[in-house]
Amino acid sequence: MSARSTGLTKDAGWQVGVSRTLPQSPATVWEFISGPRGLELWLGAGARLTPERGAGYETDAGATGEVRGYRPGDRIRVTYGDTTVQVAVSAAGGGRSVLVFHQERLAGPEERERQRAHWQHVMDRVAEALDQLA
Repeated sequence: MSARSTGLTKDAGWQVGVSRTLPQSPATVWEFISGPRGLELWLGAGARLTPERGAGYETDAGATGEVRGYRPGDRIRVTYGDTTVQVAVSAAGGGRSVLVFHQERLAGPEERERQRAHWQHVMDRVAEALDQLA
């Protein structure tokens, strides 16, 4: 693979990112994505996080990891297996927000494509859940 392969970085290996502009405010999206229902949608059933660097977490399916960064209202960064997942919320203007799921240190292009489909599905579920809150 050449250094120009889509999704291949110099330092973090293969990565993928999925983003969407949502009609809800950044505060609303953050409250949801960092709360119990939101965490379950992107980390897995039973996921609970202590919002501090170094805190561990586990899901009902047995996935474990560690919080690498937590900036309230902005982003959550966790390890997930051998990868790192970051969820970020930012303002998009007009009361809207941008939600981004980013995963790095993937094994290769095949895993990158699988995870792209996964994060697109998660994004759809998050958008649907946020619409139901309105």
